[in-house]
Amino acid sequence: MTALELHQLLQRGEVTPVEAAGHYLARAERLDPELGAFAVLTPERAIERAAAVAAEVPKTAPLWGMPLADKDLHPRAGVPTAFGSRAFEDFVPDESDDTVLAVDRAGAVSLGKTATPEFGLPSYTEALVGRPTRNPWNPALGAGGSSGGAAAAVASGMLPFAPGSDGGGSIRIPAAACGLVGVKPSRGRVPSGSGQSGLAGLGVVGAIARTVADAALLLDGLIAPTGYPPAHAYALRAPGDDGPYLGAAIRGEGRYQIGVLADSPWDDAYEITVAPEARSALDRAIAVLDAARNGIEEIPLAPEPGYAPAFRTIWQAGAGTIPVEDDGIARLEPLTQWLVERGRALPARQLAEALSWLAGFERRTIARFASYDAVLTPALALTPPAVGWYDAVDGEHNFAQQVQVTPFTSFVNVAGLPAITVPVEFTDAGVPMGVQLIGRPGGEMALFDLAAQLERRLRRAPRHPLVW
Repeated sequence: MTALELHQLLQRGEVTPVEAAGHYLARAERLDPELGAFAVLTPERAIERAAAVAAEVPKTAPLWGMPLADKDLHPRAGVPTAFGSRAFEDFVPDESDDTVLAVDRAGAVSLGKTATPEFGLPSYTEALVGRPTRNPWNPALGAGGSSGGAAAAVASGMLPFAPGSDGGGSIRIPAAACGLVGVKPSRGRVPSGSGQSGLAGLGVVGAIARTVADAALLLDGLIAPTGYPPAHAYALRAPGDDGPYLGAAIRGEGRYQIGVLADSPWDDAYEITVAPEARSALDRAIAVLDAARNGIEEIPLAPEPGYAPAFRTIWQAGAGTIPVEDDGIARLEPLTQWLVERGRALPARQLAEALSWLAGFERRTIARFASYDAVLTPALALTPPAVGWYDAVDGEHNFAQQVQVTPFTSFVNVAGLPAITVPVEFTDAGVPMGVQLIGRPGGEMALFDLAAQLERRLRRAPRHPLVW
């Protein structure tokens, strides 16, 4: 059943939080050995928490009794948290981070930690501290990253939905690879993961789910875990309302002007090719949205030759802040070592210039998209790569590979805009392909409307991976 259906059963008392947690734990124990979606499973803690929710938490809590799991980048007190790294494989935090506290306040039940690549830096989840995370639709393929464990768990039915974080596509990439809905909210929208405290404001917290309504249900709970209005920690936040978005995700009634984006800001630095499978999904989405009487037009090209060096600088600078020194650096994976070394060698002037350039890019991008309610792109440029496809030694080649698979995601983080990925069709080999819708600043409501239109009009029969 969908997460929304489970939520309704819990509210009516037809299923208890303990029964729901036990059901998904049993699935995880059966399926996860093949998929590697979980970094840690905590069955005893989960059942204890579910019983406590049933006895002590009011049913008005927005995620009351709902099972989910914490991404391994988000510490939970008393639960091993490795951040996907061998350098932290024995770390057990004393405190929980804001996102973990938010899902607890919302009444959710955590079953453990979902797998992530080392410090969430790559767009695929094959950390050496654990097993590679495999795609439920074809276990020879990767699940994407960095919220790859969350996506694999949801796509295989080990979780009804899952929170994730997204600093360059880390929700949308694995959601697209695993045939799911992935929501990256506007910068400042989710109080516990607003992006305001991170370098260039890239990383935010959002939702991964099997349906548009399920994603909205989880996002609403993340935004306002104790009810509306949400408790924002910063004076600066996303424009527009803070939801709830579930109504729009169910209705899907609006008519909008949609721009189709044919270029990427990476085009001047890397050879970007959109695979026929990705183009087919885009064309089908265009046809469906056009039939729903939305306006559709191509967006004129606008080269941004400064994007690649500026974004690389920020990515490397962020890696340079990883709290690992001396012998600990030797325990990092080769790609992470390369990023850390580059980041710590950056001159302050180069970092300041990159931040300034990206701030200008944000303004130009918002102005470029201003006449559209939403912008449509492929979710991925290529089909999901096989496990082991990315270069594990050469950092430059690895970075280029990631860009070529995911050229349409990182610039959305730089611009602070909301975006949602929606599955559209399957390739002849049975691999899901989807599209991305990018909204105006604070434009989540329109995105949920459009995503619901797509989902409803595609009329996809329920389909699950073989491992289901």
